[in-house]
Amino acid sequence: MRILFCSNYFTHHQIPLSDALYELTNHNYCFVAHKEMDAERKNLGWENDLVRPYTCSMADQEVQKQLNNLDVLIAGSFPERQTKEYGKKAKLFFRYSERILKTGNSLLKYPKRFFHWHACNPPWRKAYMLCASAYTAGDYAKFGLFRGRCYKWGYFPETIRYPSIDDLIDRKAKATILWCGRFLDWKHPDDVIEVAKRLRDAGCCFKIEMIGTGEMEQQLKRQASEAGLLETNIRFLGAMSPEAVRRHMGSAGICLFTSDRQEGWGAVLNEAMNSGCAVVASDAAGATPYLVNDGVNGSVYHSGNIQELYEKVRRLLENTTMQYSFGKAAYQTITELWNAEVAAKRFLQLSNALLNGKDASGLFANGPCSPAKPLREDWYQR
Repeated sequence: MRILFCSNYFTHHQIPLSDALYELTNHNYCFVAHKEMDAERKNLGWENDLVRPYTCSMADQEVQKQLNNLDVLIAGSFPERQTKEYGKKAKLFFRYSERILKTGNSLLKYPKRFFHWHACNPPWRKAYMLCASAYTAGDYAKFGLFRGRCYKWGYFPETIRYPSIDDLIDRKAKATILWCGRFLDWKHPDDVIEVAKRLRDAGCCFKIEMIGTGEMEQQLKRQASEAGLLETNIRFLGAMSPEAVRRHMGSAGICLFTSDRQEGWGAVLNEAMNSGCAVVASDAAGATPYLVNDGVNGSVYHSGNIQELYEKVRRLLENTTMQYSFGKAAYQTITELWNAEVAAKRFLQLSNALLNGKDASGLFANGPCSPAKPLREDWYQR
């Protein structure tokens, strides 16, 4: 099978899936990026070790070679003119998208969005959707698009398989809470400062490590300092390479994922769960509904509800047995289901079924490539 994946740029989060597809297709896989990575992500170490035999730019001859007898096109964020050109040559066409209504569904913008997305996805072209957010199917359904043709997908960062997950969790610092990401308002790192105040006032023993940089960094440090938490309970560790982040995840007992609906997916959640962390995740972030089963492999809270976030963090600090149980189940979720190897194998099965005109809705009951149905914004009920 010959596959072409086109997107804005190639990141370390896309390496495992691309590596798997490259091998499973006997090297008939090509990833086309149309722009360079932004400076902020480069500073976080995202550009290191991104040279692969299957990556190329739009001008490379390899792209034209791949387009000859192309079986499957996967189009992410990519210039629409080139997407249409490539799509005409593919036997099977998948869109790959996070949610499109990250800031809500404005009535004023609805007509413009309706005509734009219908122009990109005309009804005569039977395209399918790989949902890189649990909210993707619902967002597109509001515009009458991809109904019954959406499949669960996401981002699939490196999956580490530890010799013994029990030993890893046993060694974790159960009072260490990790937060990792860019310091942006919609990721809500300031909520962590507020939770820290309440934990301190409740007499809890804890340490919070904040990894990352961004526009809110000085504000966050000031808030932590004014609350008397800087260095005593909260440490800012700056930007780190992906490998260094994973080492910190491996030693932390709890990881917080506080992004709101503007977080299309949030691969940091995959990584924390793979590291055996007990996660507390916002219900509004795109990855949470797919990855976290509340009370089984982690905790979910209503985005923006700081009191609820505090209560769930405190419960984990005080109940290390629960912390252990969530962390182990989270690890199993990633290593057994939500990983690049499973996703790549299932994608080939799904593509084969669709190319042969078969009903693919019953191929998989859950996980990657299972049917994705529209999800209500208020899906999480405590």
